Amino acid sequence: MDSLLLTLGFICMIVGVFGSFLPVLPGLTSCWVGLLLLYLTKAVENNYWVLGITLVITIIITILDYVIPAHGTKKFGGSSYGIWGTNIGLIVGIFAPIPFGVIIGPFVGAFVGEMIYDSKNHTRAIKAATGSLLGFLASSFINFMFCIVFLGIFLTIVWQNRILLF
Repeated sequence: MDSLLLTLGFICMIVGVFGSFLPVLPGLTSCWVGLLLLYLTKAVENNYWVLGITLVITIIITILDYVIPAHGTKKFGGSSYGIWGTNIGLIVGIFAPIPFGVIIGPFVGAFVGEMIYDSKNHTRAIKAATGSLLGFLASSFINFMFCIVFLGIFLTIVWQNRILLF
């Protein structure tokens, strides 16, 4: 049973790292579930402090994932159309068979949304789209960094308990 939980936990960690850039996959939440699965093994002693602190971090970062791109769009002069365009462009970019669709989609979506809002102000639309792109990249980077930290915690715990786990 410990081998199964360890394997599932590691898979959750890998999915989480990839999910920090691909919005279709759960990012930090998946990493936290991986830590939880590791602590459910009989070989690893429960540490509620680690689980609690990482859960709080996961909740805060998950909330910020939705706030940061919208804030970036607003900070650069975008409207709610730009924010909706960013979200729609993100979904289209994920499924579009183009390289870097996840990055290009939100930019184009914000630009199109702003052009629908005000078709005469191209400069404002480009500025809002840039804000959306920067917000998305900042959010993804923060998510990725915490996923790497959680992966480091996971690997450290596995290494410390390797005799009992393997």
